[in-house]
Amino acid sequence: MDWFTASEYWLSRPVFQRALAAVYLVAFLTAAWQFRALIGRRGMLPVPRFVGRVPFKRAPSLFQLHYSDRFFALCAWAGCAVSAALLAGLDSLLPLWGGMLLWLVPWVLYLSIVNVGQTWYSFGWESLLLEVGFLAVFLGNDEVAPPVVVLFLLRWILFRVEFGAGLIKMRGDECWRKLTCLDHHHETQPMPGPLSWFFHHLPGPAHRVEVAANHVTQLVVPFLLFTPQPVATAAAALMIVTQLWLVLSGNFSWLNWITIVLALPVVRFPADAPDVPGAPLWYVVVVLAVAALLVGLSYQPVRNMVSRRQVMNRSFDPLHLVNTYGAFGSVSRVRHEVVVEGTRDDVPRADSDWREYEFKGKPGDPRRWPRQFAPYHLRLDWMMWFAALSPAYADSWFGTFVERLLENDRDTLKLLRRSPFPPDEPPRYVRARLFRYRYTTWRELRETGACWERTFVREYLPPTRLAKTAQRP
Repeated sequence: MDWFTASEYWLSRPVFQRALAAVYLVAFLTAAWQFRALIGRRGMLPVPRFVGRVPFKRAPSLFQLHYSDRFFALCAWAGCAVSAALLAGLDSLLPLWGGMLLWLVPWVLYLSIVNVGQTWYSFGWESLLLEVGFLAVFLGNDEVAPPVVVLFLLRWILFRVEFGAGLIKMRGDECWRKLTCLDHHHETQPMPGPLSWFFHHLPGPAHRVEVAANHVTQLVVPFLLFTPQPVATAAAALMIVTQLWLVLSGNFSWLNWITIVLALPVVRFPADAPDVPGAPLWYVVVVLAVAALLVGLSYQPVRNMVSRRQVMNRSFDPLHLVNTYGAFGSVSRVRHEVVVEGTRDDVPRADSDWREYEFKGKPGDPRRWPRQFAPYHLRLDWMMWFAALSPAYADSWFGTFVERLLENDRDTLKLLRRSPFPPDEPPRYVRARLFRYRYTTWRELRETGACWERTFVREYLPPTRLAKTAQRP
């Protein structure tokens, strides 16, 4: 069935599959190393409490059937193992149906995690990984050439990712239309990277060029994905370059990397495809049926894209099969950070010995330079950025977070870079204060060695201690 397959993309498929497996591996490692403090049985938003009030049909998950921290860890590490096997190319050694089932495993496991992850898993790249991962199940292996319809649907996802992001910017903050958003964005983004300070200090005209190039890449180039080669390859390459620029300028988890992965099957890598039999009838039927389903489900995302009230990062079905995407429809002009401190003093006062907790990725000590963490996702650090925007973002979890600090909870402290208190001497009080942060100038950096300058704004959480019944002796 020559009409069904595209042998000229023979090499594009394994390049895409290995890259996707690498993203899966990072996602499962993130889940395995962080879940206990976030959504474990004693986490800030426990899974058992969530599944007790949300039915299976709204959030299908293995953990709706059974939950324990040990079972979650087993699923997360199993996801790591399968992802590593796919990264090594095990699917190409199996029969076609076996390779499809192998790709189905990480999708089911990660869907189970995302659907009980609550606030911690509310980011657009979670749904994006699931949508791409679902299509990967039907891309086939070395027994058949890549199906044209699956390659088209992967381009359709990439189109929605880029074009949706471009539309939300043009409809959102006026600074995108004035080309001035990057005067602020590198400083106020959720988690700056080691080069973000330098990006912020680029000349104003360079920022205008950055924004204009972004608009072209997101609003014009996506249409070229559906043109003949080599134009489609050039369009994908331009998107990859743009995403790599974003990788250098900040820590955006695996958002940029999964977008790069999506662009890979558009690229036609030079290779001689081996002679393989035509696609079996059962495979053709399954792929076409899935394609019809996904095209039908695309109605809601398309409707959202053309709407003046376009929303970002929304799933329209509990399986995350077809979603809508977008990022930074508005850009903050001022950066605020929540600084969390504790003291061992019996009576907290302004002059008490307040010691600051240090987070791994979010700004804290003005002299500590940001590090590169992406594609690894520091979920607590990201949510602390949202908490600084408004306490409403932290209502469901911040109080429990403070309780765990007062207990010197081991799993919670693992999410931090450093606790100022020894394991056997927890703080008696914890407080949180809001500070305004700004990048230092070149002169201030030379004189002080600090990349940030911060100014106290207000109290965020007054000194808090454990209830007497929960206090340790």
